[in-house]
Amino acid sequence: MRLIVALLLVLASPAAAELRGHGGPVKAIAVSPDGTHVVSGSFDQSAILWSPARGAAEAVLRAHEGAVDAVAFLPDGRFVTGGEDGRIALWHPGGREPARMFAGHEARVAAVAAAQDGQRIASASWDRTVRVWPVDGGEPRVFQGHTENAVNAVGWLPDGSAVVSAGYDGTVRLWPLDGTPRVLLEAGFPLNALAVLPDGGIAAAGAEGTVFLIPPGGGTARRLDAGTAPLITLAASRDGTRLAAGGIRGSVAIWALPEGRLIRSLTGPGLPVWAAAFAPDGVLWTGGSDRRVRRWDPETGAHLGGAVTGLEEEASSDHPGARVFRACAACHTLKGDSANRAGPTLAGLFGRRIATVPDYPFSEALRGMDIVWTRETVAKLFTLGPATYTPGTKMPEQVVGNAQDLGALLDFLERETGG
Repeated sequence: MRLIVALLLVLASPAAAELRGHGGPVKAIAVSPDGTHVVSGSFDQSAILWSPARGAAEAVLRAHEGAVDAVAFLPDGRFVTGGEDGRIALWHPGGREPARMFAGHEARVAAVAAAQDGQRIASASWDRTVRVWPVDGGEPRVFQGHTENAVNAVGWLPDGSAVVSAGYDGTVRLWPLDGTPRVLLEAGFPLNALAVLPDGGIAAAGAEGTVFLIPPGGGTARRLDAGTAPLITLAASRDGTRLAAGGIRGSVAIWALPEGRLIRSLTGPGLPVWAAAFAPDGVLWTGGSDRRVRRWDPETGAHLGGAVTGLEEEASSDHPGARVFRACAACHTLKGDSANRAGPTLAGLFGRRIATVPDYPFSEALRGMDIVWTRETVAKLFTLGPATYTPGTKMPEQVVGNAQDLGALLDFLERETGG
């Protein structure tokens, strides 16, 4: 009963904004055209489909062998994810497996975008290419021209006639589906993000904290100053009147367009903000290295709370080890199966061989290890760190350096996982 009450309090209280659903940095966010769903991608190899109205995760989706760096909705509510493995997955709402996989990139997919007709997907990759894929299958069109490997961002012109991209070579490039490619901007430093405005203008940002506004059709770009910290994400509101830029130091600048007036600077926990997206109602969603998904009112700067799963209810015990375990609760359940988690269940942990939970897709590196989980081996995991003790894992790097905290965590795990 206490756990049920604790969960209800979590879902109903402002403290719920501190809950996490991802086990690693949130790398990408997209909002559905009708605003009823949000999808986020993470370093933890998962995408989470959220219901903002319910304050809950509807599904944790795994199809990539590596980080999920890119997400985008199609007009009909389907969505795509792009990963470190160079593949793109097409998902139907409610589906647990991809409806289609697109393979061909030779390096990570850094960005994806859907055309407004819902028939084509554009992708940008660190293999130096931009590709346009027919949603219903078939060979992609491949665009080459960026002079450095990392093409970091991609978008569609509103009329679907061309794709635009930005990359490490400092250029913004236009790729007409019928016509000659051209360079729209040479920034002189790496570009990390772009956003296409409803009027066909393009915003691009990167390493020197500057946003470039390229007018529709090209021409001389206007500069907006966001400071000196590198910018790593851009988002434009659906009506084109607001532009948000997230930076490596954790702040998000908001400009009013078309005048380019800085109206707000949102400040979170000081960690990189990797992802931003506006909802149809103007609410801004962000995600970053703190593993949280947050909502903001860009007009007032108010933090509206995160997308909540209630995943930490199992850590509500008053046992001293429960406080330490809260950092793990985003990824692991203590008693159930692995559903709705970025990591495998810990039920029956002690005495179990590594990578043997039947409902979780472990990497081959872990499957080949000869480790049985005991107090001693779990202690080694958190003393040496996952990357050292279990190389090849995608578990976020973390250690428990305080001996008293580590002992409390081990006691708690023994009690709560069944021995």
